[in-house]
Amino acid sequence: MKKIIVTGGSGFIGTNLVNFLIKKKFFVINIDKLTYSSNKYNEKLRNKKNYKLFKLDINNKNKVIKIIQKFRPKAIFNLAAETHVDRSIDGPKNFINTNINGTYNLLESLRFLKKKKTKLKLIHISTDEVYGDIKGNLRSNENYRYEPSSPYSASKASADHLVKSYIRTYKLNAVISNCCNNYGPYQFPEKLIPKMISNILNNKELPIYAKGRNSREWIHVEDHCKALFALYLKGKSGESYNVGTNLNMKNIDLVKKIIKVFKSMQFKIGSKTKIKFVKDRPGHDFRYALDNRKIFKKIKWKPNIKFDQGIKDTIQWYIKNKNFLNSISKKSYDQRLGLKV
Repeated sequence: MKKIIVTGGSGFIGTNLVNFLIKKKFFVINIDKLTYSSNKYNEKLRNKKNYKLFKLDINNKNKVIKIIQKFRPKAIFNLAAETHVDRSIDGPKNFINTNINGTYNLLESLRFLKKKKTKLKLIHISTDEVYGDIKGNLRSNENYRYEPSSPYSASKASADHLVKSYIRTYKLNAVISNCCNNYGPYQFPEKLIPKMISNILNNKELPIYAKGRNSREWIHVEDHCKALFALYLKGKSGESYNVGTNLNMKNIDLVKKIIKVFKSMQFKIGSKTKIKFVKDRPGHDFRYALDNRKIFKKIKWKPNIKFDQGIKDTIQWYIKNKNFLNSISKKSYDQRLGLKV
């Protein structure tokens, strides 16, 4: 049975990727620090015959090396990261430690193992936010300059640069993916879509920054997982690939669509569940938009899940899995972050 390591495999995208790889008959080794946003809800559902969890910080280079030497995986998907922009504004330290230092130590592990003739491929998962605010109707391609706006996006941009430098200098076999906003099952409710769903289920206000005109590109996490697997199979070392859908939506329109889906399901919207515009966060990018033609042409990947169906399936998942939300302390996501300047 082929083995694959997923770092950050207990996060939102990581959980879905681990499930995807297990279904593909891989033995999956999950290395995760198990921080506040880690998903413990899914652990008991996993088949332990082809899955192993290590509670570990990827900054622990020696233990990471030992795990790789023991299991000899074909690839590592690096999803270990702090991801919430508001938290990065509130306190950047954890983002520097995990996203930059963690990536550095993982790369150093691979550099050491390369000298020992250990061959494997790194798929480093990044974000569209490294490109910064995209003006007008432009879409950022893989050669677009990096202009990160938050400590989060700056830390991810730094990690991308480190990966590229190790590819060039040490000839590591690695690719980088820059993906747009994900949605789907198991997403921690500090992010926009699950927060709106959670608040509707609990008859709470729906807070939206400024006037909700900020535009984001959306992809279902299942489509993202398929793209990452395609990059494992076909991605060329040293290359970056944008993973997007070309579907942009203003935040206010997205929230209204979520409300509409709930109503179409005969769900009674509570009297307190109303849109509330709140003070914008510092440095808030207005628009992200990816040019995804490269992955379409070179890898032959395209998204399959239409947003209307995907958001309906996501809402139904949260309704059926209320224990997922109930298992998370509201103190972990119910506070307003990112107001410090």
